[in-house]
Amino acid sequence: VEHAAKTILLPAMRTLLKSHPEIDVQILIDYSLTDVVSESFDASVRLGGAMGKDMIAVRIGPDIPMAIVGSPEYFSGQGVPTTVAHLSDHQAINLCIPSSGTANLWRLMRGGREVKVRMEGQLLLNNIDLILVAAIDGHGLAYLPYDQVQHAIEEKKLARVLEKFTPDLPGYHLYYPHGHHAGTAFSLLIDVLKYNGTA
Repeated sequence: VEHAAKTILLPAMRTLLKSHPEIDVQILIDYSLTDVVSESFDASVRLGGAMGKDMIAVRIGPDIPMAIVGSPEYFSGQGVPTTVAHLSDHQAINLCIPSSGTANLWRLMRGGREVKVRMEGQLLLNNIDLILVAAIDGHGLAYLPYDQVQHAIEEKKLARVLEKFTPDLPGYHLYYPHGHHAGTAFSLLIDVLKYNGTA
């Protein structure tokens, strides 16, 4: 996904590509659950979680703090939600998942356990930068990685709500088929991406 590309993959390329000018890397952004084998990709990046037994997962990043945000203009007209139940009274700016054509579910805490909530809204977008712009423009609530909204919060363009109900997402992992890669270039890529737990 684009957040992983912006915060993990591209920063890692500064090290890898400068040290190894013979290596070429292609990064494609696609929110659908692409089959890396049938589509002839070397690997894919997804949030941590269970994968098929024929896949290897390498953690490449820390857990991801999430934030629910809205603009001061939006909150002045719609009020500020103080519980998860209040979200049903609000418009969401949702991330579209192309494989299903539906909105990404929001992972929230309710009654001490994590639940996945389907939010209603008029805007369904496939790009987190557009979702951020739409939130600043007052179209509704957005559910985004905190590092993508922090600057707008500091500038008072957005306000964060329901922080204690918004758990971190499991960190990104690089997935690739077991026994599929033996090349030096791919091994170097794994080495530079592997998360060491210090960030």
